Amino acid sequence: MAARTEPPFRADHVGSLLRPRAITEAFKKFNAGEITAEEVTAVQDRAIRDVIALQESVGLESITDGEFRRASYWSTFVERVNGLEISKALFTFHDDHGHEQEFTAPIVTTKVSRTTPIAGDEFDFLKVNTSKTAKTTIVSPPTMHMFRLDQTIEPGIYDSTKDYFADLAQVYREEIKALAEAGSSYIQLDDVPIPMLNDPTVQARVKEDGIDPTQLMNDYIDLFNDCLRDRPDGVTIAVHMCRGNYKGKFLSEGGYETFAEKFFNELNVDAFFLEYDSPRSGDFEPLKYVPKNKIVVLGLVSSKTPQMESQDDLRSRIDEAAQYIDLDQLALSPQCGFASTVAGNPITVDDEKAKLAMIVEVAGKVWG
Repeated sequence: MAARTEPPFRADHVGSLLRPRAITEAFKKFNAGEITAEEVTAVQDRAIRDVIALQESVGLESITDGEFRRASYWSTFVERVNGLEISKALFTFHDDHGHEQEFTAPIVTTKVSRTTPIAGDEFDFLKVNTSKTAKTTIVSPPTMHMFRLDQTIEPGIYDSTKDYFADLAQVYREEIKALAEAGSSYIQLDDVPIPMLNDPTVQARVKEDGIDPTQLMNDYIDLFNDCLRDRPDGVTIAVHMCRGNYKGKFLSEGGYETFAEKFFNELNVDAFFLEYDSPRSGDFEPLKYVPKNKIVVLGLVSSKTPQMESQDDLRSRIDEAAQYIDLDQLALSPQCGFASTVAGNPITVDDEKAKLAMIVEVAGKVWG
């Protein structure tokens, strides 16, 4: 096996990283009117340079800005796309102890359109501060619907969800084109809805709203592909599939098998980052449906807990996955980011660094 020279790399990561105290304090002071937006940006710039250095120091080839300019992985999308605001989600996060956490989700208040760059400023700063591959992360298009289902769109805005999806896809096409023109060659779309739809409990909730889960999955795949249909040559597109990640809590559970054959084959992307850090994610058998021209990055390392995985266990699990898919199509990463929101997960920066370093080390042993 040889190391990959283009993304996704044998050792990769999802994107978000733990925000330092300086950033969380800057957000608080800005919201209180104590500092200016320019001062917040200066704090973010310093922190991003530091987190770039952290990633490079452990040997990662793909580098992000840690999503340090965002309050959450989808916040800037809602803030910068015309027509989107937020309201209470129909679902709740929960943990293994039964604790629940409500959250907010996007709603459509006017027709959506891209009137300003969404991730352009993040990429522009990142590309001049690293010599490695700058990775751009963007929230997935189905996220702009799933958390409130057909209650996402306020009355009188669109005649149908299909019309809304058409405008939403145009936003993504314009953003991807602009990012590519700026030099971005590695774009990841962070998706929770597709794994959610594999959960029988979620399927039942979807049916309560009069929506067929299989049709919704078809609609989401069509939406994804419409967003990507004009993507420029030379741009790698990955989809990160997650069951929710908020302060260590999750939104859904269950394996990928219900819709695996469909989304692995019909989604026009180059790679899948798959959550596989706990039994809640199911087994590796659905990987048998992955086409030979697509890469799977196994999210075997938990970003939710400080407990370090065993390198021997990780190598054993990679071997287990390779029973269903060629080892050369595999890579290794955490199952999610370390801070999908500013609050981050219940771990430390030292934990985060140790886990990323371990991923690089294990990938080197497995793939060379």
